[in-house]
Amino acid sequence: MYELVQVAENTYYINAPSKIGVYRVSDDDIWLIDSGNDKDAGRKIQKILDAQGWKLTAIINTHSNADHDGGNTLLQNRLNCAVYTTPMELAIVEHPMLEPSFLYGGYPFKKLRNKFLMATPSKGQDIADAPLPAGMEYFRLPGHFWDMIGVKTPDDVYFMADCVCGENILEKYHISFFYDIAAQLETLDMIEKLEGRLFIPAHAEPTEDIKPLADANRKKMQEILDALLEICREPLHFELILKRVFKRFALTMDYSQYVLIGSTIRSYLSYLVDQGKLECYVEDALLLWKTVSAE
Repeated sequence: MYELVQVAENTYYINAPSKIGVYRVSDDDIWLIDSGNDKDAGRKIQKILDAQGWKLTAIINTHSNADHDGGNTLLQNRLNCAVYTTPMELAIVEHPMLEPSFLYGGYPFKKLRNKFLMATPSKGQDIADAPLPAGMEYFRLPGHFWDMIGVKTPDDVYFMADCVCGENILEKYHISFFYDIAAQLETLDMIEKLEGRLFIPAHAEPTEDIKPLADANRKKMQEILDALLEICREPLHFELILKRVFKRFALTMDYSQYVLIGSTIRSYLSYLVDQGKLECYVEDALLLWKTVSAE
């Protein structure tokens, strides 16, 4: 872990749990794409940069999940680098308590206020105002989180953030976190049309062809949708739906998984209601969900 891998003339990535992009603007000037999950990741990144004699100018956060911006604070404090992201993600970068609060749907109890769900605060700026290196572009990847982006380097290498997961992760964990199911499906359609030298997802191996991975992720999403329609053949309130999802996919319940999977399943249910495939209604002080009959 944390090996520096060169993939093009000036483009590298650090092979961390969430892959970290590195673009070399000049002999001693680099930009990072994400910063790892915590201060220890930040220290390891700094060690790599120091070994190469590189100066860190800026970090682009693809989104504000803690495993992508957790190294910001240490690197910013030590190296005085700028941090850029989209405005909605910036709100969480600067106020990390928003993430567990959003996931839980209220003030999060102490066991949810952990580094897995919230990074330490860092100071950022709107990426629209960033003096990006010549030829670098960012592009929106909605679905996984509020306003996630990817980054294309001038070497025609795409950093894809969390818009897809590796097939090994899909088969092991089944349910990836999504905020907006409709937007995620549109993103999968969009990335299949991209042409580039290399695609580097944060949680999958680099690939020259993103299409098979997009298709695998789409199929897994459809599997979850089909499962929910089956589960909701009888009217159920949310906690029972979630329990049946965990049992169906042999998932392990803990506090973090309760809010992450719970939030994602709510998003799937919303999508199915908007598609007219599921109905929800209040009965006996419960919000119930039921599959719409095909008749």
